Amino acid sequence: MLVASLFLTVSAPPLAAKGKLVWQDEFDGGTLDATRWSPCPRGPSDWNRKMSNAPGLIEVKDGLLRLHGVVNPDRSKDPSDFLTGGVTSTGKFQFLRGRIEVRARFKSAQGAWPAIWLLASDVRWPSGGEVDLMEHLNFDDFVHHSVHTPYTLDPKTPRPAGNSRTAKVERDAFNLYGLDWTDDHMQFLVNGAKTFTYPRDATKGPGQWPFQVPQHVKLSMQIGGKWVGEPNPLHYPAFMEIDWVRVYAPE
Repeated sequence: MLVASLFLTVSAPPLAAKGKLVWQDEFDGGTLDATRWSPCPRGPSDWNRKMSNAPGLIEVKDGLLRLHGVVNPDRSKDPSDFLTGGVTSTGKFQFLRGRIEVRARFKSAQGAWPAIWLLASDVRWPSGGEVDLMEHLNFDDFVHHSVHTPYTLDPKTPRPAGNSRTAKVERDAFNLYGLDWTDDHMQFLVNGAKTFTYPRDATKGPGQWPFQVPQHVKLSMQIGGKWVGEPNPLHYPAFMEIDWVRVYAPE
């Protein structure tokens, strides 16, 4: 995931009706539902550099999905200093417009970077766009909302491009993160309140609004990286807990 400090004041559109519930996970079982999710594999980016299939990093218990971030207890088997868990609906669920809501909380720690986000399934990044409903850093009392597109990532794009904003949350408590995705805007929500709008602007070219392809869901517990900074091992284990994920289609 990328971050930019680009801001634009936009009038928030009316809140859309939720629509029809078409996909959900309440995490009521004792294991991760393999028909809905797969573990995030390790990769070269900051967000997945610590991902691991080690036992216990992805836990479903007491109606919650818990994604752990831990100090690696045995670097003879894996050289990474920290290990994290994440899940993705890639290849199992994607949607095109509607509302997504995720109720989640996280344990703050220096270097912790939990995130709830959407990524195009069948189009190479960033051509299909990326939508970050929630990213939290360290001990902040706010979260980041971001939209990444070929337009916002183009170094020739005039500033401000209006692709990111922060929103206050009750840190370490459960908060409800939502997104209304329509034909002409992305409306971000925290605990039911409108927090940020990214509008479609045809005058900026097709790269400003690539959100005409389906997106899948990612829930990731990340540690370290250029944006969040070096982790403090004394603050771990840390985690993100997800109570539920619900997706609604327009009616």
